[in-house]
Amino acid sequence: MRFRHTHALWSDYPELTAGALYATGVGADADVGRRAAAYTAHAAARLAGATESEFPEVLAWRRAFSRMGLKPTQYRCASESLLRRLRKQGELPRIHPVIDLCNAISVAYAVPVAVLDADRIAGPLLEVRHARGDELYTTFGGATEHPAPGEVTFADSAGRAHARRWTNRQSGHSAVGEHTSRILVVTEAMHEDGAKAVPELLKTVTEELVAHWSSDPTAAILTPSAPEFAFGR
Repeated sequence: MRFRHTHALWSDYPELTAGALYATGVGADADVGRRAAAYTAHAAARLAGATESEFPEVLAWRRAFSRMGLKPTQYRCASESLLRRLRKQGELPRIHPVIDLCNAISVAYAVPVAVLDADRIAGPLLEVRHARGDELYTTFGGATEHPAPGEVTFADSAGRAHARRWTNRQSGHSAVGEHTSRILVVTEAMHEDGAKAVPELLKTVTEELVAHWSSDPTAAILTPSAPEFAFGR
């Protein structure tokens, strides 16, 4: 299986820094509560001094959404949505150990982190690209949608969309669940220090996966000259 961003996206968003990670043996029985709380506390401390809308990481994604023709206060990147929920409710939802951990790391870095069930992706290619409009997207409620033509999505070889509006919303089809064992993690930053933040975030995710599961993750930083990450069988 291969994961990549299209040349058009790298060309349109030269400020993008992206990283991908693949891991196996990630079950639902790990106790990540203490570590997730530590990352969440870091984010909460930062939110005590400013709202998430003031963070450079979030502002950069807001600018990107505006360039995509989206209203940033209507459609937020995933990390902004999580930070907003943390600020308003004081906690993040408990979903699955690996999701809970990655959500907590996402708010700590204020950078979107997508986690997909790798067995739910149709190979051989998962590509971040502009949608044609005929891709099939499944909501978390089970409804079917089609991304708008030109919208940035994660599309696999079967034409299934695994995201809407780039980092706004993932698909219910490839959501991590109790039977998930193989995951693909994607993190993307647009801010000036993204080239520093993304490798650090991937290192953090790797260390936590190794600490909580019998896993040996592989990861890569993606660039226009090395845009592809090979993973899985």
